Amino acid sequence: MIRDVDVIVIGSGQGGVPLATELAGEGRTVVLFERAAFGGTCVNSGCTPSKAFLASAHAAGRARRARAIGLRGEVHLDFPAVMERVRGIIRDWTAGVRTRLEKAGVEIVHAEASFAGERTVEGGGVTVRAPIVVIDTGGTAAIPPLDGLSGVPYLDNASFFSQTTLPRRFLVLGGGYIGLELGQGMARAGSEVHIVHPNARVLDAEEPDASAALEDALREDGVQLHLGARAVSAAVREGAIVLGLAGGGEVAGDALLVATGRKPNTVALRCERSAIALDERGYVHVDAELRTTCAGVFALGDVAGQPAFTHVSWEDHRRILGVLRGEHRTRDDRVMAYSTFTEPQVARAGLTLEQAQAKGHDALAVTLPISEVARAFEWNEERGFYRMVVDKRDDRILGATLVGYESAEIVHVFIAHIARGSTWRDLADAMHIHPTFAEGLPTLARLVPPELDARP
Repeated sequence: MIRDVDVIVIGSGQGGVPLATELAGEGRTVVLFERAAFGGTCVNSGCTPSKAFLASAHAAGRARRARAIGLRGEVHLDFPAVMERVRGIIRDWTAGVRTRLEKAGVEIVHAEASFAGERTVEGGGVTVRAPIVVIDTGGTAAIPPLDGLSGVPYLDNASFFSQTTLPRRFLVLGGGYIGLELGQGMARAGSEVHIVHPNARVLDAEEPDASAALEDALREDGVQLHLGARAVSAAVREGAIVLGLAGGGEVAGDALLVATGRKPNTVALRCERSAIALDERGYVHVDAELRTTCAGVFALGDVAGQPAFTHVSWEDHRRILGVLRGEHRTRDDRVMAYSTFTEPQVARAGLTLEQAQAKGHDALAVTLPISEVARAFEWNEERGFYRMVVDKRDDRILGATLVGYESAEIVHVFIAHIARGSTWRDLADAMHIHPTFAEGLPTLARLVPPELDARP
């Protein structure tokens, strides 16, 4: 029997949960389907556990580096205790998400959902229909078709946190955010880490000097980078995991993390039954208001092809709420920003110079080495740089790339300035506190050639 409700939410990620609780709070009947652990990737296998793990790993790394400023002593990371703490945090946060939904009056169906018809969803013996359906099923690790890999006990971003003993040698397949964060963390935990990446530099979607700064830091941590190396096979040999490389080389380890990309969780949804189109990669096709090709059905976050960051999913839910209330909100009415949580961090807001020029801006970029910021020198954190992109025609700040210690915190200065249409002169005229890392930002702005001052 089909039961009619007001709203159906598929998935309990960081966009679906606040949307479901908000609409339930308005008095609507909301049904949420979740096939796995509550909280989605962020809580269970992404942001929360990885940053809890990195809290320990980076603390160990900083302590070792502190020898340069006079600290002495041996640093040992208790890996089993660290991972048990991480798993405890996952359990607590997952339980908290379910409690939040229940307190809000959301009806929970703990089962895999699929469309049974237009805006009709079934799962766990329940079939419901609603005028509003929101898809928040996220993504999962994309495993490459590597010869022999299916017979190897590899880890992905989810199973990584099930580890109870520190492997002596740790292999990472992939040089993106996940592979670099967890790879550096394992090196600082005490493993011999090898990162195998087919391209010539890590973070190859970022600016080359950002990649170079991070590569230097990884090598300083003892990470062995195999760049331009394409893995063609995987096997277990004499108790070791062996990656075969194109050209005949091999890399051996005791554990393997596969971090080669993500894919959307859409196969089980049977979207065609509700006339919901997918793109060629399997992501839900949405317009600027996050509407799918079926009226009344929305999709948010990475399942809709959005950048795979929690803050993007959370902001998506605000836009869907706005659209439902008759407001003009789109996925483009925000400043895109993100960061790696390696050390140094690579943080971005808005456009790079290349992106700005491709969009038709007459743009320039100015760069300040962090070594010229007093706090960086005092704290022995001089690796990295601050970069700002501005429009020559109207002086507006278009973007920033910050590479350095806690850059993910500092980049918020640029997010706010770009969102409000500030010029480089606004930042140059600001007084920032001395001595802080953010003190370098007005200094950076003052590097813009003064003849570009567009003030009358």
